[in-house]
Amino acid sequence: MNTKKIMDCERKRFYKIINFRLPHKFMTIGIAVVALSIIMMFVRAFVMEGDTVWLKVLLQKSLLVGMLLMSISKDKEEDEMTITLRSQSYAIAFVIGVVYALVMPYVEFGVSNVVNSGGEVLKDLGDFQVLVFMLMIQLMFYHNLKRYR
Repeated sequence: MNTKKIMDCERKRFYKIINFRLPHKFMTIGIAVVALSIIMMFVRAFVMEGDTVWLKVLLQKSLLVGMLLMSISKDKEEDEMTITLRSQSYAIAFVIGVVYALVMPYVEFGVSNVVNSGGEVLKDLGDFQVLVFMLMIQLMFYHNLKRYR
């Protein structure tokens, strides 16, 4: 009987983590953070001078946080269909993200060798590039799946 209680407790914790969603107002907060981050990235690139590497890293992290807030916030009307569509979009984003992380370094290597006829080195993708790509794919697929349901 004691093991049954432990299993039920663990199951409840597991489902609590799986079904975690932020309230809908975090969608607008996430959109605002993403928009502000993108605007500040343009300002940093074209207006600011000097060593602003710390600002670049800060803006990248804030962009990721904003997209994550958008990704895990609830819809106005959350039901079983939107939960299923959300999980499908996460699965699609994961698969496409893995393929992107495997293929993109070779594409960049080939293009850089064609453009620059010198011997370019094979570069690895950064974590920011892969995470932003996966979050963009997830958000895009979720909203498209939701629109065509």
